[in-house]
Amino acid sequence: MSPKILFIWLVAINLISFAALGIDKRKAVKGRFRISELTLFVLSLAGGSLGGLAAMYTFRHKTKKWYFKFGIPLILVLQLAVICFIFKK
Repeated sequence: MSPKILFIWLVAINLISFAALGIDKRKAVKGRFRISELTLFVLSLAGGSLGGLAAMYTFRHKTKKWYFKFGIPLILVLQLAVICFIFKK
């Protein structure tokens, strides 16, 4: 995968992840049907962990759930390590 395509993918998936957490927070406040936690984690695993982490603290959402509080940063660290390993020259 070329660095350009990876960059475009990461920007897009992080924006989607950020938006998904924001939408879920709005739905939670209004008492509406929510986005599943599994979906939020899948977005993070797909490369959107930075957007997910930013959204957690921007919207103050999912910050009390230990598996989000520690899981999303862990996913981010692992993804950064993989990216560094892949593009190390």
